[in-house]
Amino acid sequence: MIYYVSADTVRSGSGTRENPFQTISEAAKIACAGDEIIVSPGIYRESVNPANGGTDDAHRIIYRSEIPLAAVITGAEEIKSWNHYKENVWVIRIPNGIFGSYNPYTTVIAGDWYHSTDPMHTGEVYLNGKSMYEAFSLEEVMHPDIDPRSWDPAFTVYKWYTVQDRNTTLIYANFHGADPNQECVEINVRRTCFYPEQTGRNYITLSGFTVKQAATNWAPPTAYQEGMVGPHWSKGWIIEDCDISDSKCSGISLGKYLQPENDNKWTRRFLKNGTQTESEVICRAVNEGWTKERIGSHIVRRCHIHDCGQTGIVGHMGGAFSVIEDNHIHHINNKQDLAGAEIGGIKMHAAIDVIIRRNHFHHCTRGLWLDWQAQGTRVSANLFHDNVPPEGTKIRSGLALGEDIFVEVSHGPTLIDNNLLLSTCAGRLSTQGLAFVHNLIAGSFTWVGEGTDNDAIELAFSRLTPYHVPHSTKIAGFMTFLHGDARFYNNIFIQQDTRPDLIAFAKDRNCDTLDRFNFICGTKPYDGYPTPEEYFAKFTAESTVDYRQGDIFYEHLPVYTGGNVYFNGARPFDNEKNYISDTEHKISLHLTTEKDGCRLQTNLYDFLPEFDTPFVCTEMLGEAFEPEQKFEEPDGSPIVFCQDYFGKKRGIRPLAGPFASGDETENILFQ
Repeated sequence: MIYYVSADTVRSGSGTRENPFQTISEAAKIACAGDEIIVSPGIYRESVNPANGGTDDAHRIIYRSEIPLAAVITGAEEIKSWNHYKENVWVIRIPNGIFGSYNPYTTVIAGDWYHSTDPMHTGEVYLNGKSMYEAFSLEEVMHPDIDPRSWDPAFTVYKWYTVQDRNTTLIYANFHGADPNQECVEINVRRTCFYPEQTGRNYITLSGFTVKQAATNWAPPTAYQEGMVGPHWSKGWIIEDCDISDSKCSGISLGKYLQPENDNKWTRRFLKNGTQTESEVICRAVNEGWTKERIGSHIVRRCHIHDCGQTGIVGHMGGAFSVIEDNHIHHINNKQDLAGAEIGGIKMHAAIDVIIRRNHFHHCTRGLWLDWQAQGTRVSANLFHDNVPPEGTKIRSGLALGEDIFVEVSHGPTLIDNNLLLSTCAGRLSTQGLAFVHNLIAGSFTWVGEGTDNDAIELAFSRLTPYHVPHSTKIAGFMTFLHGDARFYNNIFIQQDTRPDLIAFAKDRNCDTLDRFNFICGTKPYDGYPTPEEYFAKFTAESTVDYRQGDIFYEHLPVYTGGNVYFNGARPFDNEKNYISDTEHKISLHLTTEKDGCRLQTNLYDFLPEFDTPFVCTEMLGEAFEPEQKFEEPDGSPIVFCQDYFGKKRGIRPLAGPFASGDETENILFQ
């Protein structure tokens, strides 16, 4: 059955082409497996709650914009009845009945790992599509100051403030000379835009929509994780060719269902540490049916995801076994009015067997954050750049500076191959079980060997995290972190000039060593880690029988290397093998943005040496130590790294880095 929807119809009909529904929600109430909903161009100010799902991939429910991006689902309402208050400030009185059971202007953002102290609301005010900045007094609206924390400081003087007057919401806003009754001024009034209230609405496709401006709340892994769009603990969704923007917190959620006993338990009861509550959340989900057969296996592809406050895509457990590909993800958390440990272009916990490939991440507080259980996760052929604060920004983060990729407290195997990591900080590696293969890395590694305990003052309190039966959600065990168990093969490391303001930021925090705010590009932070030969030679029948020798089990795990190339002062670690360090030539890197896409301008391939680089494959990489799982495909088949960033075949003596040949730098990296 095909249903038709048109916002322009005078009166809602029966859903035929000749007599369409007026809202998408009408179709969503009755659509069943195998049905398709065709939505005409227009603005749909509604929150779509699909009542049903499909039964399998061949019998899904498809929601399709008739013209790509011309059907707009928005959580906002346009307001034209502003009254002039004083000077550049206007005021609007809104009856609270318009909000129903959820008023974004009384709902304060809160949750586990949320660090902001200001009482931010989930509501927002938009001037011509651009979100303004919330103030916390009328005086601040009347006389606004520039906020130097924002990545767009000039716009921070566009302030709004809200207060309650009995059953009315008042909003004061400074439009700096603009008349809000002549401009497009909107306020978000709905919590979500396309999101089922019930779990288990499987096999739904959302194709070609513009979705924007929802009043979502903070989405930590130990809470109900809402997003402007998302499957809500279901299986087999496809979100494709959409433009998703301006969610107060998260754009797409592939995350966790509501566990009432565990919902923000840490900040509600203040008793158990976040690590312990997180472990309880995971075990409860397994007990309640978190399996590959029921949850996950989503596809997010070819979407433009931008200008969200917390994350572009968030997900704990519910995104397992998914594919996230060919998306453009940028300008996430740039307002810097939200702060906490759940921020990034993508922030995923338990990304088991998730493939993240051919995406473009830039101008995010951090590009990609894989937290806990990045087991079987593959990050391949992505372009990362400018994922640290811009020069001149007042840096507020207590979570390092931001970086291209952050992998945290995971036992792996986590595979990072054929990527361009061009930000000042390429990776924060508070983890083990990694493999970096054929990447171009122009930033540093930070927090190597750090960040895997709970900062206990007296008694030891390590962050014990789970690992799983390979390609499954079944828990195989819990273990703390020894660090290492890392592989670096056929990468190119290029040291960039480090900005003085970033060095000053690190010095202010007394970080003079290579562990935390490190700006030396290369594997240098792994100095002192053993080679495989050194590490495994200690384990003999004699040494392991004597329990007094037990300390040998709790030392750094080995680091495996070969085929890496270092330029501009980038440095290998002290046990590195089979590498070349070029101290003679100066390599330039410059990413240009043109009408048809991004290109890399570099002289790298004038000087890149050809030498005895290994041909990397699954068997060569071996097993991640703790889960005893190989770096392999989600179906268990082996990987041979014979294809480069563009899919071109490599020769039997492959060049280091993501390109099979130097002439590929002339190609468009992302369109």
